Amino acid sequence: MSALFNFQSLLTVIMLLICTCAYIRSFWPAVLDRNKTGLMGTFWKLARIGERLSPWVAAGLVAMAIHCLFISD
Repeated sequence: MSALFNFQSLLTVIMLLICTCAYIRSFWPAVLDRNKTGLMGTFWKLARIGERLSPWVAAGLVAMAIHCLFISD
């Protein structure tokens, strides 16, 4: 099943994108800061979410890990 039709997979992809964009911005801020509109602007927004809401993103990742390890089939 595609990640677009499975809600858990979609959340996993979004969380990984948030973490990846925040990580890239921490090492190379010029790559994402110069493009704040269009497709690259989406990655800039994901990086901002990862920076500003990092405790919530971390809690979401921990919850997903617990669900994958102990609850899911």
